Amino acid sequence: MDDRRRYDTATTALEPPFAILDLAAMRANAADLVRRAAGKPIRVASKSIRCRSVMERILAMDGFRGIMAFTLPEALWLVERGFTDVLVAYPTADRHALAALAGDARAAEEITLTIDSTDHLDYIENAVTAVHPRLELRLSMDLDAGYVALGGRFRAGALRSTIREPEQAADLAADIAKRPGFRLAGLMAYEGQIAGVGDDPPGNAAFARVIRVMQSLSARELILRRGGIVNAVRQLCDLEFVNGGGTGSIERTVRERAITEVAAGSGFFHPRLFDFYRAFTGHPAALFALPVVRRPAVDAVTVLGGGYLASGRPGTSLLPQPYLPAGLRYTRDEGAGEVQTPLLGQAAQDLRVGDRVWFRHAKAGEMCERFPELHLVDGDTVVETAPTYRGEGRTFL
Repeated sequence: MDDRRRYDTATTALEPPFAILDLAAMRANAADLVRRAAGKPIRVASKSIRCRSVMERILAMDGFRGIMAFTLPEALWLVERGFTDVLVAYPTADRHALAALAGDARAAEEITLTIDSTDHLDYIENAVTAVHPRLELRLSMDLDAGYVALGGRFRAGALRSTIREPEQAADLAADIAKRPGFRLAGLMAYEGQIAGVGDDPPGNAAFARVIRVMQSLSARELILRRGGIVNAVRQLCDLEFVNGGGTGSIERTVRERAITEVAAGSGFFHPRLFDFYRAFTGHPAALFALPVVRRPAVDAVTVLGGGYLASGRPGTSLLPQPYLPAGLRYTRDEGAGEVQTPLLGQAAQDLRVGDRVWFRHAKAGEMCERFPELHLVDGDTVVETAPTYRGEGRTFL
């Protein structure tokens, strides 16, 4: 049975719009991530999942350890519900959440905050000043993993941390050590210009070569600089972890001796933007179904909804992909609409009102902000219906 028939059969009792997760595809993706990690543990990036039940399934598999959360309120909520070893990978300015963390023994033991400056230390101290007794807070230092060349005139990678050189990291580590109530537990550095940029983009061979050269130079520069930073910080404190990478760079990142763990999130769902890597081929696992509600022409149908654009630099690559049946495309004038989306192509000739069109989101977890639940499909059966964060009434971002 092909995937479209299998998904239609599994969800025949459901009324679209709805979202599914193909468990067999997700398990295959997870196994490939573990293979690529070559024995180093993988921390699960919650922003790319946004469903507690799915994260529990992943953490029950060999090779995965800990959560990489995206906000402190999310981390507090996850720990309340039994998750452990939660790294909040982005700095927080939430005073209420910081005070709650500093007064909760279990949360303070399980949650690690991310900082990259003394400004963050000052802010946290101010936020928890009224908490008595105040518990020791675990910290992770975020490093700038971007690639800089041509005397600073060229940069690739996210604008994140202020910490780039070993001396800067050592200075901040020394400041942390002087302040009571803080402990530096780890370092992290996300090389987004490698992990989040496909090196095999369609339709532009010259640009693909430029990306590969940039990524090769960046990886070579980072292995030396990150190693130097880790060595400098280890002279001042014991580190529990050094986190790096992402789905698109795992096999490169784990080669670094300084790295103790890698992160992955999108690789479990394998959204559209992760089709364009040479190092791995994933299985589309997360899909959403929209119903056909019009047939405005012989080779055109209109589906309900569809305007679920991904975050990032605006462009057609952030649109969902009409996936099944194959061969459908957007109109140039309308794209993915707020309430309805027209689709063109020969495949539209066989679709009737009430049929489903299956889409892939451009990114992973953002799809779950559109749906209250994921229907988990194994074979041609829905084996569980699991609430997403939004389905549990949690909208952290």
